Amino acid sequence: MAANPKRQSSNAGMDASRTYPPELLPLLQSLLATVADIDFEHESDVETVRNSSADEWLKQRTIRKLQECHQERRMPYVQQVESLQRRLRALAA
Repeated sequence: MAANPKRQSSNAGMDASRTYPPELLPLLQSLLATVADIDFEHESDVETVRNSSADEWLKQRTIRKLQECHQERRMPYVQQVESLQRRLRALAA
């Protein structure tokens, strides 16, 4: 199925260097990779707890604590991504 030809022609020749300023793209990629790593580690930890032989109440308590720590750990990176996105929108306007 072909994409909209008007859209293709308007995007022709666009590359990441024109979409994102070269000094911001590596920072954005690094922040997103860090958030992904934090999320992956959290999911792995939760899965380990779920598969453990501990009592269910202890598993639930531990998972809640893991979730709290996960949110606290990733929040600064998410805030930086959001700030960077605002900068990029301002540059595009």
